Amino acid sequence: MASTPLLDREFLEKLERLTIHWQKSFAGLVGGHNMSRLAGSGQEFLDHRNFHHGDDLRAVNWRAYLRLEKLFLKMFQVEPRVPVRLLLDLSDSMAASGGQKFDYARKLAAALCYVGLVRLDSIEVHGFANSLTRRIFSAGGRQRFPGVMDALTALAPAGQTDYLAMVREFIGTYSQRGLVIIISDFLDDNGCERALQYLTDFGHELMLIQLWADEDRTPPWIGELELRDAETGAGLKLDFDEAARQRYTRAFDEYCSVIQTLAMRSGGRYVGVSVSQPLESVIFGELIRVRGIA
Repeated sequence: MASTPLLDREFLEKLERLTIHWQKSFAGLVGGHNMSRLAGSGQEFLDHRNFHHGDDLRAVNWRAYLRLEKLFLKMFQVEPRVPVRLLLDLSDSMAASGGQKFDYARKLAAALCYVGLVRLDSIEVHGFANSLTRRIFSAGGRQRFPGVMDALTALAPAGQTDYLAMVREFIGTYSQRGLVIIISDFLDDNGCERALQYLTDFGHELMLIQLWADEDRTPPWIGELELRDAETGAGLKLDFDEAARQRYTRAFDEYCSVIQTLAMRSGGRYVGVSVSQPLESVIFGELIRVRGIA
């Protein structure tokens, strides 16, 4: 039996008007979505996309309209483009809550890749735990999306998070500055703040998307508990009452604020997401509100 796709066709059609957005100006670079939609000297035609209200009529492929009675826009490429790299957390903590976080993260990554493909951005996707995994290269127009979705579907969480080791490898691998999107729960025993600061110091722009299950923020349990770390296997016994739960939730929110401040003080963006939220509301709500996409 064929597996259910991460994203259905109806949802993909809603994504077609969106564009991945960055704040910084990277010297000598433009984005895939900053391309001209008119034919001209030195421009390479790459793809069509559906016409939407407000699009430039001059870019319509009228020959296609005469044949199909449907409006399509011609898309052209201008080089070089701003590198967009998406880092997807594959650590064991993402498999907690029955894999709910990881499944949500994969769908969100797939949605961003599709937005990039439609606008002819190139997005390099890496899974990570304590190092970078095999690269998934998302480029060349929407016709490449099935392969990207298959590659994301094949990923599985495994390993212990080490942000510092992963970021050092990333900086050593990629010398060109660009937009770095990280989808993660940002749970690392050694902290991730220093590693994220390295990325901004190197000149990258950050878009941090922090995911949590409801139980990550507000544990539902009361009484004598024996907890086990999803990544290290370390155990902890404690008495957990309502007052302790409230203190824990405050500490969790404070940690999220630290991650948000780190992203924003360097001109980046941050979105905190409970995986109980519908994906569509995050894409067309929070991500647009912080201008992660437009």
